[in-house]
Amino acid sequence: MVKNFILDTNVILHDASCIYSFQNNNIVIPMVVLEEIDKFKKGDDLKNFHAREFIRELDALFTDADFEAGAPLGNGLGYLKIIPSDYANHDFKKYFYEDSPDHRILGAAYTMINRDKIENVVIVTKDINLRMKAKSIGIPSEDYITGTVRNIDELYIGKALYDDVDSSIIDKLYASPFELDIEDFFIPKESIYPNQYFILRANKNSALARYDFATQKIVKVDKRFAYGIKPRNAEQIFAMDALLNNDIPIVTLAGKAGTGKTLLALACAIERRSDYKQIYLSRPIIPLGNKDIGYLPGDIQSKLNPYMQPLWDNLKVIKNQFQETDTNYAKITELTENKKLAIEPLAYIRGRSLERIFFIVDEAQNLTPHEIKTIITRVGANTKIVFTGDPYQIDTPYLDSKSNGLSYLIDKFKGQKLYAHVTLDKGERSELAELASNLL
Repeated sequence: MVKNFILDTNVILHDASCIYSFQNNNIVIPMVVLEEIDKFKKGDDLKNFHAREFIRELDALFTDADFEAGAPLGNGLGYLKIIPSDYANHDFKKYFYEDSPDHRILGAAYTMINRDKIENVVIVTKDINLRMKAKSIGIPSEDYITGTVRNIDELYIGKALYDDVDSSIIDKLYASPFELDIEDFFIPKESIYPNQYFILRANKNSALARYDFATQKIVKVDKRFAYGIKPRNAEQIFAMDALLNNDIPIVTLAGKAGTGKTLLALACAIERRSDYKQIYLSRPIIPLGNKDIGYLPGDIQSKLNPYMQPLWDNLKVIKNQFQETDTNYAKITELTENKKLAIEPLAYIRGRSLERIFFIVDEAQNLTPHEIKTIITRVGANTKIVFTGDPYQIDTPYLDSKSNGLSYLIDKFKGQKLYAHVTLDKGERSELAELASNLL
């Protein structure tokens, strides 16, 4: 039976193409949602781009469509309708006495159900409070789940630990040419993802390995350094192997604070700087205390500096591996002064050509799946892109561990030969930081 889905503003700002995600069901946009979208159309943030994209799409749909009947969304899809949103004439206002956009959306749904006698009306919103309000007055509501990982506990971690491995496997990995055919491995290749990593143990011997899909080999992974930064555990060794491998153009690193995700990515980017014409470090801007950056003093650069400071801190850690008189120390200064290494907000990267770039996107868990797609589809030839973040540390109100862009990317890209992922478990920042991360 055809349903009528009423969309909240946050769904559209989360995914500008959301109206095409409901199969043959109808989409209903209350007028108050258009008023809210209008407030977001100016600006350089990704949600502002989403707002403008949706408005343009809406205009195209209704160019030749009957406004009353609604605009057809395409073959196999339903209709898009825009309806008034009323608050004053409903008896539920005694419970929700404030005239707000959320309550006007409730009013639109209430009118469809009780006055117009329309069946199967459902409010779709990323706002948990609105879902609870809707259910309290008998209106069905649900989250927007397109781009959501079904089971976050089973999210791909990019590595596997095997104890009691036959010692001959490890012996072959240590014997030149430090690899073995996949047929000689003890795991069927159908059960292994491309670029998956392994910790293998046999009695007192152990080895680290990776499945090289291109050669159909299990190759030994050695400990490598990158611009003075040394890996401290097996996961960091895996991460550096993926980051330094130019044949793997997309890498994701997940893990809690202090596991070294951003530091490793930056160190490897500088180590590989000669292979790329520029290094970009970027992150989404999440306003503090729900305040826009406009409340901060100074010019635009002064306003943005607090948000970019963690990236500069990681760069400083790498510089401090060397004496100020060391050429490696001077090289980093030269890279930043010549804009060969640029740290900028993610919104400023949009529209640029990403060819022969080592592009690091930090705090990727604060991006939507649609934003992740927008970034990756801009990648040109000979570019490497790295996403780092903690899927459980979300700073935006309408994302969670299952719906954020980083989790979605990990889930969708596993099994692709161009992709590698490592989940870093152990914090290496300090013993105190590790304790706080585990207990608090």
